[in-house]
Amino acid sequence: MQRIDKIIIADDHPLFRQALTSVLGARFEGVSLFEADSIDELDKLLDTHPDAELLLLDLNIPNAHGFNTLIRIRSQRPELAVIVISGQEDNQTIAQSMRCGAAGFVPKSQPVALMLEAVEAVVMGQQWWPKDVDLSGDGDDDMARRIASLSPRQHRILLMFADGLLNKQIANELGLSEATIKAHASAIFLKLGVRTRTQAVIAMKQLQPSVAI
Repeated sequence: MQRIDKIIIADDHPLFRQALTSVLGARFEGVSLFEADSIDELDKLLDTHPDAELLLLDLNIPNAHGFNTLIRIRSQRPELAVIVISGQEDNQTIAQSMRCGAAGFVPKSQPVALMLEAVEAVVMGQQWWPKDVDLSGDGDDDMARRIASLSPRQHRILLMFADGLLNKQIANELGLSEATIKAHASAIFLKLGVRTRTQAVIAMKQLQPSVAI
């Protein structure tokens, strides 16, 4: 079996994380497992462990804003394999996960054996998708590419726009001037092909699953 040294589990359900940690720890000898229950915690782990080989990502972890976190991570860390784990298992969500760069998708309703099968496949450099799923569903590939073109700071500012923060609040939180935030905002609008913060947030939310679970 292919050896894997570091796996990050990003999910806001403690019992689910605990179950995954137990199963993966028993399956992969010597693996180090790290848990995040929010996007902030996930970002800290990614910075602390840049050599992590696999991320198990719940699309609906707090502040993930649907597929946006997946797109950002895949653009910033293309060497990190990502398996989406979700309570949402419709064709469109699975197909969009593939288009946004995931190496696999595991519905939370699947038995443990299939979760392990997916992890083992991805660790071996393969992909894993649920059987009998149509992966050609509609999706906004162009907007996904536009979101991926944002710098890490621009992406963070866009998420702050989505949270309703004003330029002054964003500037204070990031330790920047309001003029710098406005400059970033202009760059974000240009890359997304929009003119206002509201339009930018609407464009970003096009990449969210239709139902949050």
